[in-house]
Amino acid sequence: MPESIIAVRGVCKSVQDASGSLDILRDIDFSVSKGETAAIVGASGSGKSTLLAIMAGLDTPSAGQVLLAGQSMFDLSEDERAAVRAQHVGFVFQSFQLMPNLTALENVMLPLELAGRSDARSTATAMLQRVGLGERLKHLPKVLSGGEQQRVALARAFVVQPALLLADEPTGSLDHATGEAIMDLMFALNREQGTTLVLVTHDRQLAAKCERMLVIQADRLSESTAAR
Repeated sequence: MPESIIAVRGVCKSVQDASGSLDILRDIDFSVSKGETAAIVGASGSGKSTLLAIMAGLDTPSAGQVLLAGQSMFDLSEDERAAVRAQHVGFVFQSFQLMPNLTALENVMLPLELAGRSDARSTATAMLQRVGLGERLKHLPKVLSGGEQQRVALARAFVVQPALLLADEPTGSLDHATGEAIMDLMFALNREQGTTLVLVTHDRQLAAKCERMLVIQADRLSESTAAR
């Protein structure tokens, strides 16, 4: 049986509001094998992004556990979880999450510099060239189009060659044609690096590009189907 890069075990998430306790996620249980592509789909407000944040150790569950690269994430301190993320996980967000005061090159260099890489500039430059932005190295995010900003975000995520890439509605801020091009690029980079990809989306067509589709409905993981 293929080795899991991430396993979600009995995860629940509840929050308190004016009417009492509200269940966002209940008894979520699944694993994703190394090299696999999986889409988590569901309606807006179904808890998809909350689940992704818990998988990354950015949010804490009310109950349950996440095993990431063999580490039991919620047995670790916040600093220890951050160290596991830095070593194993790349992120792509709907809102790009680029540093506005850094150039495209500096944004992509940042995770390499934080990891102490002496080849940060040359490696980041090569990755930006790979995503088609070799002429945009010195541009700030504000002068880049949405599609170009997401290409920078992809370059930043993949430049550290993460074991796991978590993508939260990566085409949600883009028009259809640009979104298609970004997804094609993301899947191409994923294949090249052999990364495990977990993608959150409400778009079933996009989800169908993945090997597996995990559906959240009524705060539960209601089915797991082969996407293709």
